[in-house]
Amino acid sequence: MDTNPQPPSPLLPNLDPDLLPGPCHELLAATDHDTPVRILLLYGSLRPQSYSRKLALEAERILRRLGAETRMFDPHELPMLDSVGKDHPKVRELRELALWADGHVWVSPERHGAITGVFKNQIDWLPLEEGSVRPTQGKTLAVMQVSGGSQSFNVVNTLRLLGRWMRMLTIPNQSSVPKAWQEFDDDGRMRPSPFYDRVVDVMEELVKFTLLVRGRSDYLVDRYSERKGTAAAKALSARAGVVE
Repeated sequence: MDTNPQPPSPLLPNLDPDLLPGPCHELLAATDHDTPVRILLLYGSLRPQSYSRKLALEAERILRRLGAETRMFDPHELPMLDSVGKDHPKVRELRELALWADGHVWVSPERHGAITGVFKNQIDWLPLEEGSVRPTQGKTLAVMQVSGGSQSFNVVNTLRLLGRWMRMLTIPNQSSVPKAWQEFDDDGRMRPSPFYDRVVDVMEELVKFTLLVRGRSDYLVDRYSERKGTAAAKALSARAGVVE
């Protein structure tokens, strides 16, 4: 660790920069040192004072401090699933961002013990497969939630289930912020607390796992059953005289 103390960043005044070094490529055996990891952030509320959006913005600042390139999707004007075609501009935007990203951050409020419809609608618009492309398979995922009351893990548990269904690699750490209205100041910034420190932990872990997975995801999720199916299809085509 650098023995010369670094001054706090004006954008992250609650963060100790000496305790958050950039990713160590040597330790991760990362080969692509010059390309930042690309992270898509999704949040689950349309309220003007959305705490899930505030938490996503705080996470985005930390990710950028760690060298990541980020994009955040605005769910306003995203139609309900199947009410329009996939060529709708907001649907295209969301799907293109999913293809662009190496990893995701999902943040949803807890409403009636579950994720919001706003958040679920975004995930429902992401196909498991489109042609030969799988927009989410093999990509990393970090999950977080905000609650108006006491701490709960209903939402992060549900997000983990969704991530598994979308064939994503969900990192072990997670963040659940209770009484979110107490954790942000009038400028929308998260106050210093153990909850803030956990968010930093989650983003740091996400970047590390994404560096480990990026460029290797096709190999990591290559399945015996799918290779077997591909081989059987090729054999059938050969017997039918189909030339590939």
